[in-house]
Amino acid sequence: MAIELKIGTHLVTSRTGYTHHGIYIGEGKVIHYSGLADGFESGPVEETDLITFSGKNGITVKTYKNAFSAQETIRRARSRVGESSYSVFNNNCEHFCLWCVVGDHDSPQVDTATWISAPSVGSIVGLAARTLIASSGAVIGLSGPGIMTGLASTGAMVGGGAVAGIAILGAAPAAAMASLVNNTVLADNPTMGKKERNSRAIGRAASYVGAGAGTVGSIAAISAAGTTAGLGAAGITSGLSAIGGVFGGGMAAGLVLITAAPAAAATVVGYGIYKLFRWAMM
Repeated sequence: MAIELKIGTHLVTSRTGYTHHGIYIGEGKVIHYSGLADGFESGPVEETDLITFSGKNGITVKTYKNAFSAQETIRRARSRVGESSYSVFNNNCEHFCLWCVVGDHDSPQVDTATWISAPSVGSIVGLAARTLIASSGAVIGLSGPGIMTGLASTGAMVGGGAVAGIAILGAAPAAAMASLVNNTVLADNPTMGKKERNSRAIGRAASYVGAGAGTVGSIAAISAAGTTAGLGAAGITSGLSAIGGVFGGGMAAGLVLITAAPAAAATVVGYGIYKLFRWAMM
């Protein structure tokens, strides 16, 4: 190896689309969470050699200002050898290494993916809603009458009108997004410490609060944004037009934004509250 490795070092090596992490324990040996180390098959925390760990790719060293001693880092790594509770989203090789080195159950890769997914998924939801509305009403298309009849048709499924249609388009995908987040990045894991599990439980509850708040907030924004206040036909039309106009669009663009917001809020609020409480409990 071109770099000099010290015991207790956090090693990083490249894979296709992600990075793999391990703790160097000396004499050419590494302890790592072997799940997805070489493909998609999950594996336990285990000791291996540098070549197997790296997959014959390059190795870099991640440094810290407030790391445990090398001996303590290795002790912590060895204490979990044999554990087989790997999860890409909440207990992966990076989570393992940060816990060994600084005592923090964290994964910057997961953080980045989660924050990026919120607006991305929200956009997909919004565009899907626009397509649904364009084809579901008595007037087909994305003109003002087309959108209003599409919203009314959607709302009629629960015995309501256009406002109920807006609520359905926002709340249903948001609830699904909250459930997805809660069963992946915020899922409970008995192998984690009490503070981590408590923070995740709070985050899971917050994701549903975010979904609900995002839905209510979207409806309130429509009511207040247009030249005609309220949630009558004129109010919804002018509100959606005003919201869409912020981004250079019209009612259709406004519809995308107000249906995307609750799904994005479910992720941002849930994961954000989890990170905040975990920081406060440290």
